Amino acid sequence: MASVFGEEQNELRRVVRRFFEEKSSEDEVRRLMETDDGYDRRVWAQMAGQLGLQGLAIPEEYGGSGFTQLEMSIVLEEMGRALVCAPVLSSAVLAANLLLESRDEEAKTRLLPVIADGSVIATVALAESSGRWDGDGVATTAERDATGWAVTGEKLFVLDGGTADVVLVVARTDRGLSLFEVSAGSSGLTVRPMDTMDRTRKQSTMVFSRTPARLIGAEGGAAIAVERMLDLAAVAVAAEDVGGALRQVELAAEYARTRSQFGKVIGSYQAIKQKLADMLLSVELSKAAAYRVAQVAVDDPATLAVEAGMAKALCAETYVQIAYDTIQIHGGIGFTWEHPAHLYFRRAKSNASLFGTPAHHRELVAQRMGL
Repeated sequence: MASVFGEEQNELRRVVRRFFEEKSSEDEVRRLMETDDGYDRRVWAQMAGQLGLQGLAIPEEYGGSGFTQLEMSIVLEEMGRALVCAPVLSSAVLAANLLLESRDEEAKTRLLPVIADGSVIATVALAESSGRWDGDGVATTAERDATGWAVTGEKLFVLDGGTADVVLVVARTDRGLSLFEVSAGSSGLTVRPMDTMDRTRKQSTMVFSRTPARLIGAEGGAAIAVERMLDLAAVAVAAEDVGGALRQVELAAEYARTRSQFGKVIGSYQAIKQKLADMLLSVELSKAAAYRVAQVAVDDPATLAVEAGMAKALCAETYVQIAYDTIQIHGGIGFTWEHPAHLYFRRAKSNASLFGTPAHHRELVAQRMGL
């Protein structure tokens, strides 16, 4: 991957990895899992103030650092490696990219700088009871009266919905799919935490009962922006999957080198050697796909719609299989609560469904290719 990353990007990886190794140890991940917020506000402030991670891929004119999805993918890969508990995916990826694609200059100027500096956490409310991660699954409605817009409906799987200051709601009006801004604590808004498999990433149900909202962009003009956001979300999750999978391979290899059975370390047995080799090969293939799609997002965004789905499907399936194999190599201890293997397994299974299953993405790719 030397042709993908330069020295500055490699240095970014080293800095970010050191930071997360210090701030996101296994003990800290387990502590944050049990909190309502699901993240450490002091670490969040350091991520923004010291490293500028929240605004890394936000253009400079909107208060960000002006880097690209390639640099953001490096950060997300390292976050996946350390199972970092922080609302980066919801705020810096979903919300920021949706705003950038909204063509609403006022909203971008007003919201992106505070997302970039970490003072505001934003999220996107899209999925509903249909379980679909696209505009066709949206039944939530928005109506306009003399006082303004009001949103009515229920959203599921809202990332970091319990801590978000701003919610970008995808809803239908008479003119079609539209985007609305709802502030936390607005009248008619009810937020309930969801009990999900991955406890390191908080998700919520949001119920809107004629909740006051502010239109972002043109009425009926959100479909393309939502589609583009989902493609970039697929790029982000693919990177996160690669980071987690690679860390699992490292854990499995380390255990195989130290665990003895029948007087020999288990890593000396051919069956374990073969499994570890297969695991590493699978991760390297997924890594190549994740890096490629991140580069495509920068250099050839017109083809991203096809590339993103293929990368998301491959990386998701690889992560799940690596998580299974890691538990197998560890044997009985791999099934225990005390061992971190199950934390990665939960993240892998959750990510495989987030923004659509591998089957959904393959079908989407086929449709976009006209097959």
